[in-house]
Amino acid sequence: MPYKYVRIAGNRHQVGQALGKLARPIMSAYLNQSSTWEALRPWRGHAYVTELGQQARAALPEIWDELEGLADGLRMPVQDVLLWNCRGDLLHSTGDSCTSVALKAADGSRWIGHNEDGDPYLYGRCHLVDVALDDAPGYLSFYYPGSLPGHTFGANRAGLVQTINNLRTRQRYAGVPRMFLARAVLDCTTLDEATDLLRDTPRSGGFHHTLGSASDPRLISAEVTPGAVSFLEIGTRYGHANHMVHRETRGQPQVITESSRERQNRIDGIVDGWSPETGSADVLAALHDTLGALPILRTDARDPDGENTLATAVFEIRDEDVALRVYDRRDKADIALDVMSDPD
Repeated sequence: MPYKYVRIAGNRHQVGQALGKLARPIMSAYLNQSSTWEALRPWRGHAYVTELGQQARAALPEIWDELEGLADGLRMPVQDVLLWNCRGDLLHSTGDSCTSVALKAADGSRWIGHNEDGDPYLYGRCHLVDVALDDAPGYLSFYYPGSLPGHTFGANRAGLVQTINNLRTRQRYAGVPRMFLARAVLDCTTLDEATDLLRDTPRSGGFHHTLGSASDPRLISAEVTPGAVSFLEIGTRYGHANHMVHRETRGQPQVITESSRERQNRIDGIVDGWSPETGSADVLAALHDTLGALPILRTDARDPDGENTLATAVFEIRDEDVALRVYDRRDKADIALDVMSDPD
């Protein structure tokens, strides 16, 4: 399979350090080929980046400890690692895009599916990390080298599920960087705690969060930006690509790429045909859909956004139980895990 499953345990700094060591062998080559890193270099040493770091450290000191550990493990300056983890807060368009779907089934189960789309260079170079923390529930997350986990797809031992879609907002605000917030959500134990965190914390960037929980029948679509937050409780089915579509937020300045527009239109059409009897096969089929010039499953080396699907995740959420299956562009799962069970 193109990604490796790795277990990590310890305090905040130790976990960050282990994540950094995991990424260290490829980090230099990864950044050297990255157009995003090239675009970020003029921001090195900028007072605004320093202010974002101060906001993150003040609001989320535990996550800041993880970032410092990450820098230690990578053997990179903390300010460079901070800069990399602020890429979506500084640049109006970055190469971390995705598609998410959600479904409430007739039997009471809830489903969240997600395509993790990113830099094609990372195909085969990412990890699924299973993290045990001393002071939080611990979590599973798809891990990009050098990035705080949480901004992809993940779930924690308390049964909270989160998938993230990039929003290319044109706004900037001196708040907490979006990747710090996404990571912090995985420390929450309830949907209300997660939505309170997203609503009440000053924000410097924009993400769409699909949220579910084993202890709550709701599924929530959240568009979280510097200028506004919108929470939508999902009725029975939902799809989201990489631009704001909620009534409260869609009027904000943003970049909408043709791929995002096409994927949103296509996923809307697919989920509109779902019924309460729809199940995991339909969720996976939607994410592996290849119709159209700019399909949901992205494997074209000439993708106009410079992104490919790196992995597909399907979460099955039931009362007191969350199952995760991860797929590599095919119908057979490469990894199947019970998220809420402690690893052996």
